[in-house]
Amino acid sequence: MTAIERDLYERPRSPELRTDPLVSVVITFYNTPLGFFREAIESVLGQTYRNWELLLVDDGSSDQSTYLARQFAESQPVRVHYLAHSGRQNRGMSASRQLGISKASGEYVAFLDSDNVWVPDKLAEQVSILEGYPEAGMVYGNTLYWSSWSANQSDDNMRRDFIPRLGVTPNRVVEPPALLPLFLHGDAAVPCTCSVLVRKRTLEQTGGFEARFRSLYEDQVFYAKICLELPVFVSDRCWDKYRQSPGSACATADAAHERAARIEFLQWLESY
Repeated sequence: MTAIERDLYERPRSPELRTDPLVSVVITFYNTPLGFFREAIESVLGQTYRNWELLLVDDGSSDQSTYLARQFAESQPVRVHYLAHSGRQNRGMSASRQLGISKASGEYVAFLDSDNVWVPDKLAEQVSILEGYPEAGMVYGNTLYWSSWSANQSDDNMRRDFIPRLGVTPNRVVEPPALLPLFLHGDAAVPCTCSVLVRKRTLEQTGGFEARFRSLYEDQVFYAKICLELPVFVSDRCWDKYRQSPGSACATADAAHERAARIEFLQWLESY
């Protein structure tokens, strides 16, 4: 263990801080393939950190993913909860995450896309960091871009797995607004939403996600709000696997759509 890692995991905690704060986990889903969705949920159930609640937010699904979510909620009604918009509308990723946030009881909130997975120590290590660094409003780490998830794990898929360069000196608190220009200019990897743990009070202070951003750039809006106002802890740990799938929102967006979404984001940021 390096000196930085010893400081990170052995830094004394304030006596008033609990050792097991509740974490609210928000998974939004819309017609997610059942195998992917089940694997995401099971990666929460398999966390070594046990004090969590799971909020499954249905964004108007019309397939069996609704049934699967209800099954999990019925089997563990104290810890797992099924949520949907009024009239089971499809309102997009940001509005769905906000619905989850509005019902979250935890001191901390984590997000997991319904086709991605966490490693077992994700919550334990991130809670330890935020308990040890009370000045940080959020922690994030690196992400495995995961092509080898397929049952047909060819050598080609294995080679395509990668972890991006962080672009930030890790294992420290970064003061605002230093991260935002790095993200905007492509000098640092924009975190995957699945890699973050954020304080509930940070979400209340910054307002969380913006409903007008339904899919693309919804995460960068969220990060911009936080990075402009609050310190963020950046870790070199990799806690999540981001499934590379041809059916994902990013994979199906064409260049024109992506460009339009970026322009909308930059216009929002300028006015913000």
